[in-house]
Amino acid sequence: MSSRTLRDRSFYALHRHGFVRVGVATPGVFIADPARNAEATVREAEKADREGVDLLVFPELGLSAYAIDDLHLQDALLDSVDAAIEEVCARSRDLRTVLLVGAPLRRNGRLYNCALAISRGRILGVVPKLFLPNYREYYEKRWFASGAGMTGGQIALAGQEVPFGIDLVFEASDLPGFVFHTEICEDYWAPTPPSTDGALAGALILCNLSASNIVVGKSADRHLLSASQSMRCIAAYVYSAAGRGESTTDLAWDGQGSIYELGDLLAESERFDAAGQLIVADVDVGRISQERLRTPTFNDAAALRGHPETCFRRILFEHRPSFEDLGLRRPVRRFPYVPNNPDRLHQDCYEAFNIQVEGLRRRFEATPGDHMVIGVSGGLDSTHALIVAAKACDQMGLPRSTILGFTMPGFATGEETKANALALMRALGTGCEEIDIRPAARQMLGDMGHPFAAGEPVYDVTFENVQAGLRTDYLFRLANQRSGFVIGTGDLSELALGWCTYGVGDQMSHYAVNAGVPKTLIQYLIRWAVRTEQFDAATAKLLTAILDTEISPELVPADAEGGLQSTQDKIGPYELHDFFLYHTMRYGRAPSKTAFLAWHAWKQADAGLWPIDFPPEARNAYELATIAKWLESFLFRFFQTSQFKRSALPNGPKVSAGGSLSPRGDWRAPSDGTADSWINELRARLPEDLR
Repeated sequence: MSSRTLRDRSFYALHRHGFVRVGVATPGVFIADPARNAEATVREAEKADREGVDLLVFPELGLSAYAIDDLHLQDALLDSVDAAIEEVCARSRDLRTVLLVGAPLRRNGRLYNCALAISRGRILGVVPKLFLPNYREYYEKRWFASGAGMTGGQIALAGQEVPFGIDLVFEASDLPGFVFHTEICEDYWAPTPPSTDGALAGALILCNLSASNIVVGKSADRHLLSASQSMRCIAAYVYSAAGRGESTTDLAWDGQGSIYELGDLLAESERFDAAGQLIVADVDVGRISQERLRTPTFNDAAALRGHPETCFRRILFEHRPSFEDLGLRRPVRRFPYVPNNPDRLHQDCYEAFNIQVEGLRRRFEATPGDHMVIGVSGGLDSTHALIVAAKACDQMGLPRSTILGFTMPGFATGEETKANALALMRALGTGCEEIDIRPAARQMLGDMGHPFAAGEPVYDVTFENVQAGLRTDYLFRLANQRSGFVIGTGDLSELALGWCTYGVGDQMSHYAVNAGVPKTLIQYLIRWAVRTEQFDAATAKLLTAILDTEISPELVPADAEGGLQSTQDKIGPYELHDFFLYHTMRYGRAPSKTAFLAWHAWKQADAGLWPIDFPPEARNAYELATIAKWLESFLFRFFQTSQFKRSALPNGPKVSAGGSLSPRGDWRAPSDGTADSWINELRARLPEDLR
């Protein structure tokens, strides 16, 4: 295979973009039968290898079974465990998958409950359990010694002399970010889980080999612990609990497995399943590393713990990833700003909407004046700002007539949008006035000597911005006249792209209520307002009609065929730009990785989850070439041409964890930078035919 072909193929390889494929295996276990358990372990390992899994986590004491009580102390059993380890090592030599296997091991007159890391037949290290439960149904101190204080040790095992201790972190020398730590069951139920120090020492993937019998409600506890540990440690957390086959003399087992990343559940197993299970997900170790970079608290915690990396042994191994196209095994949200969890849908929308309402309410109460002044075009942004203002008035106990709404038709204003604007203001009970800006615009264009004033159909940026500027100029002067302040309607997506008129234009206001809300979220919040009956039926009908209107600035007259000026035809689909913005601003991802994720998210319209109530006719798909085209356009606009507008941004509330572009908040950047580094990275990493 030529280097060019390999380079082109490597764009589609998850390993090229900072992902590590991890798995959780819960094979059926055989009580005190290490030979059969070794066979079951190898079968799962071979299956995982076929699926391209890099790291596979098995349950606690999987080679012996967990619930065997005093049988743990029988030499015949322990000798069989040693033989089973040799068998697993021998049969895993040709497998790419690193195995984390549980076994009881003798060392220096003590028995330890251990996790063994095995790579291509080599035992990388052995980690003993630190916290031994000895309460209620647990009696582990009857059999096992704690790993407390065990650092710097070695153990002879399967003909190998290998590291032994609680001070081990494992790292692939040839796959950046594949760094993992392991703990065992009770360890993460403790107030101070060993994985915390493992994370502070540099591990990005935290693993737990667990037995964990099941009682009512315990599954939720495990989810809580795995989610919180992955979030608190800024890591992935991979958990495997024992399943069918363990003794049910006094307990039962459900075989729960889960994979979390920064609090997000990537995959979980079916519980109480009759057959052994394997779940797989691709962990974004690049995302984890970036999150640690931008969170100084993580380093502060390491410093306060004496920098655990100075105390841990880092065990290097050659992983030899294939860099093949293995697909992508993780959920990728098409709309990262839009709530997509049905269980949290209402709560997330409620919070987003009311963050805006609360921001505006507080600003109105703190500002001298009697009115809110807003321009209403009949488009998405002004519609959303208007309903936020209406709710703010409701919460303050003020009449909605406190809001002075103005629609200001220009040379390209459509009758439909104008009618929608007027009808919406009337339905909400706000002030409703119309100011025709065309006479003032003609005067200004004539004073400037613009060709349009002489009858020529010249619709350049000056022609557009004269109208946009006049609208905002009128609003500011109206606010002066009527003791009010101007509510901005421009959104986060427009600020990212610089798609707003600077100065006395839609970039400026007294309070930018939509500045933290991207276009895709605005559309969905309006749908939510309709679905949850935030307003009466007449208003809901108008909101639905506005949602169905083409997004347009309506500054340029229709063409000869009657086609209206389309924002998305000119600058690209907002749904893609919002995807690019989230991954660029929130996680600092390289453009090629953003393209890779966008391709997986958007390549098939009929695959994956769409937000609830998202119209089927609006469900789009995009080829990689289209994604790359608009991503390069986004990079140029975002990094090179638009920052000066954001540096002079009015106040407005942050709404999404995806961030805001306020120069006082999430995003600070020079106004005179270039986009070359980002564009060059994208072009260099794309397949050859797309460069």
